Amino acid sequence: MATYEFAAGNNLYYEVVEPRDADGVNFVCFNALSGSIDTWKDTILDTLHASGHGSLVFNFRGQANSPYTSADVLMPDAVSADAVQLIHHVAPAKPVYIGLSIGGLFALQAHWRGAPALGLVMLNTLRKPGVRLDWINAGVTRAAEVGGPALMMDVMAPMLFDEQWLAANQATALNPDNYAPMDQDIGAYGLLRNGAHADWDVPWEQVDVPVAVVTGQRDRVFYTESDVADIVARIPSAVRTDVADAGHMVPLERPDTVADACLALAAAI
Repeated sequence: MATYEFAAGNNLYYEVVEPRDADGVNFVCFNALSGSIDTWKDTILDTLHASGHGSLVFNFRGQANSPYTSADVLMPDAVSADAVQLIHHVAPAKPVYIGLSIGGLFALQAHWRGAPALGLVMLNTLRKPGVRLDWINAGVTRAAEVGGPALMMDVMAPMLFDEQWLAANQATALNPDNYAPMDQDIGAYGLLRNGAHADWDVPWEQVDVPVAVVTGQRDRVFYTESDVADIVARIPSAVRTDVADAGHMVPLERPDTVADACLALAAAI
C-alpha cells in the first residue's frame, strides 16, 4: 500500500501486486464513482493473482484514503488525468485496464491521454448520452442529498442488483432510521454530483486496443440493449460477454464470470 502525492493534502491511495509469471499482465482497476479498491480485492483479484497476473488498484481523490483540497479535482476529466499520472508513476508492465460503470470511461480516457494499455475490460460501462441518463444522474444525486447513501441504495438497489443479492440484503434495507442528508462537503458527494459532467459522446470507432465488454443484463438503470449492441459494433476489436443473472455490480454478483473475461483478454493479448 502506498500513496501518490500531487500536492500537499492531495493523494491517491493505491496498492500494487507484482505478476508472479514473467508473461503476466498487470490489471489496472478503475472504480465506479461510489466505489473503492474493495470492489476488486473482495471479488476478482485473488483469481487474477493466482493465474500469475499482477494488479494496480487505487482510489480516486475523494474516495477512501485519497484526500483532496479542491472540488475541481473531483470532476471527471480530473479523475482520468489523475490516473494517467499514477500509472506513469507506478509504470506497471503490460497494463490491461478494468473499469466498472463510469470507471470504464475513465480507463479509456486515461489511455487516450497517454497512459499505455494493451486492452480494456469494460463492466457495464456502455451507454449513450441523453435525457434519460441526465435524469438518472440528477435523481441519484437528489436521493443522496435527501437521505444519504442509505436512501440512495434503497431506491436504486432493485434496479441495480439481481434477485439473489436483493434477497440476501433485504433484511438490512429500507430502514428510515438510516436516512440522513449526505454531507455536501465530502468527496463522495462531489464525485457523485460531478459525474453528471462526464462526456459520453465517445468516438468508439477510435478505440485502438482489444476490448472485453461485460454486461449484466439485469442492470435496469444503465443497460439498454440497443445502445450496447450499437456501441459494441462500433468498437473495432470487441468481445462481448452477457451475464443474464447479474445487474450493474457484476464484479460483486458474478466475480468468476468477470475474472474469466479478464483472463481471456489477457490470454488473447
